[in-house]
Amino acid sequence: MPLSWNEIRSRAIKFSKEWEHTSSEDAEAKSFLDGFFDVFGISRRRVATFEQRVSKLNQADGFIDMLWKGQILVEMKSRGKNLDKAYKQATDYFPGLKEDELPRCILICDFEKFRLFDLDENTQVEFSLKDLHKHIRHFGFLIGMQLKTFAEQDPVNIKAAEKMGKLHDQLEAIGYSGHALELYLVRLVFCLFADDTGIFEKDSFHDYIKNRTNEDGSNLASSLSELFYILNTSEDKRLKNLDEDLAHFPYVNGKLFAETLAPAAFDSGMRKALLECCILNWSQISPAIFGSLFQSVMNPQERRNLGAHYTSEKNILKVIKPLFLDDLQERFEKYKSNRKELVKLHEEISLLRFLDPACGCGNFLIVAYRELRLLELQIITQLFPKGQAVLKHDLDVFVKVNVDRFYGIEYEEFPAQIAQVAMWLIDHQMNTLVSETFGENYIRLPLQKSATIAHGNALRIDWQSLIDPLPWEKKEQKFDFIFGNPPFVGKKEQNTVQKEDMDLVFSDAKGVGVLDYVTAWYIKAANITKSEYKDEVCICFNKFNFSKENKLEFYGIIIQYLQD
Repeated sequence: MPLSWNEIRSRAIKFSKEWEHTSSEDAEAKSFLDGFFDVFGISRRRVATFEQRVSKLNQADGFIDMLWKGQILVEMKSRGKNLDKAYKQATDYFPGLKEDELPRCILICDFEKFRLFDLDENTQVEFSLKDLHKHIRHFGFLIGMQLKTFAEQDPVNIKAAEKMGKLHDQLEAIGYSGHALELYLVRLVFCLFADDTGIFEKDSFHDYIKNRTNEDGSNLASSLSELFYILNTSEDKRLKNLDEDLAHFPYVNGKLFAETLAPAAFDSGMRKALLECCILNWSQISPAIFGSLFQSVMNPQERRNLGAHYTSEKNILKVIKPLFLDDLQERFEKYKSNRKELVKLHEEISLLRFLDPACGCGNFLIVAYRELRLLELQIITQLFPKGQAVLKHDLDVFVKVNVDRFYGIEYEEFPAQIAQVAMWLIDHQMNTLVSETFGENYIRLPLQKSATIAHGNALRIDWQSLIDPLPWEKKEQKFDFIFGNPPFVGKKEQNTVQKEDMDLVFSDAKGVGVLDYVTAWYIKAANITKSEYKDEVCICFNKFNFSKENKLEFYGIIIQYLQD
């Protein structure tokens, strides 16, 4: 687990004091950089090398002061030397590096000044040694503690989906398919994300694949099987002499790694494809977008229009903001100076239940969960503006909103699995934001709670059966909000099973044959409102493709149905 920001800050202050009078590059650079990485709890020897030889464009050999492949290149100079020339020297090394070795950041330092260039974000920051503790968050990428605002069509999401699609095709081509392939890929997505976001030690998964497996891929499958087993085994049940490369991986639980899968098989090309996936910065992946892109990649027909087959975040917010977010936000603004009411609101939002009965890869659930966690963080910081009271306790006492209040139903197995994992991913991203806010690590491992994502036909499942009441809760539980984007299938396009679904839901009511398939979801939701939960359950589906004609037909029949 990475160090907390508070611990890193304390180490940075000590480091600055220790090195305040150092000036010679030749004499002290290596010890200085070892100490700098120790500020972040990183063993420089494990991740980076000194004096790596590279060939520059003029064919002359160059020697990089320090390189952590794919992460950071450091060029040290003696105190007072020209940092502009040092930056030019650093970039001159790039032609001699492989693609997976190119750093995302360049750090130029003369012991007194630090100049950090973020090549991904095209930004730079400069500060003095004595102010290092004020700028530690600029180095969050080194420990997987970097926050990002996600864009709808961020190229990193599409690139990641395409690379996973390439690996999918290669595994499928050798006959590894179906449930095993889908779960295998979902596990790999979790590991890739964990490698860059502080769940695993930074680059542990990448290093494990690169250093422990043969270049021809012959032992990659067995190495992954061993890793999956370890991720599903608590530390107290692991072998005492377990190899160090495996021992430092945490116990994940959450049933993600519980099932024993048939071993896959890899060759050199497939191993290369996996390593290419490792090179991407998975901390920049948006769970709300990536899941649907990932699903699209699996379908060759949809792959040409990658990114066109998911409900956009903009449209999701159009549904969930008026449904519940706007009201909750207004109540926060109204009561933020009233401690008693604010505590009451916090407790209330932690107990809300949400259902998407056509969840796909979980886009609606993910965005709703993220927004609820953001509101909760507003409440906590309002209740404890300086954070001291929070830091005296386990953060679990204050962070009450969790994924186990979110439910989904999905007809296809693969997107259902993606939705399950994506909820853990967005949970971790929100936990990272809590860590950022209070300076203490907040990681929910091993995974104890999960969203309930049912794989099946939502029109033939009792939605209320998804709820497993806790002993201290009321016997009869309810969904507070139901939302989603069910499938729109016109009367002429419906297959035999879908027509049977319609008859089943409408109980053979007259006129059903003219309705779009989506209307069955409204009836299922309406049946809940007809129960004792009427006026307590809000129903809202994404209706952007609902034609005027279908609306009129639907409303006429649903009124008749409810009257009957």
